[in-house]
Amino acid sequence: MHAGDVFAMQVPDGRFLFGRVISTEAVWNNVGAGHPAILIYIYRHVSQEAAPVLPDRKVLSPGNLLVPPKFINRLPWSRGYFQTIASLPLAQGDVLPVHCFYSSVFRRYYGDGGRELPGRVEPCGTWALSSYRTVDDDVSRALGIPLAPD
Repeated sequence: MHAGDVFAMQVPDGRFLFGRVISTEAVWNNVGAGHPAILIYIYRHVSQEAAPVLPDRKVLSPGNLLVPPKFINRLPWSRGYFQTIASLPLAQGDVLPVHCFYSSVFRRYYGDGGRELPGRVEPCGTWALSSYRTVDDDVSRALGIPLAPD
């Protein structure tokens, strides 16, 4: 897995969304040494097919995010929920100028490197490691799809 990798994920209604690995060394916790994670974007472009259909590169822009950036581990790939379909080097304009994450514990905003931000910058995610299940819930809410049962 590398920065720039494009992945497909199937949503509960059978369609596919695309996402992109932005960093494989993002830090989501500034306590101690921090915890490395994968920083991903998930785009609002919906397709009836996962691969080999790759969306137009302009669809893979920060202005087309479905949900705020997320920190995640490798489980969605190892369990088959995310399928890498291409690798496109990150270019200028592919990445938000500032990543913002809110910590409900510290009640502060942080960037993906663990530095505190002076305030909220949209789109603002959560300062926590997401699971494939929380990603599924966030995507379902954004698309108006009923949540998967517990």
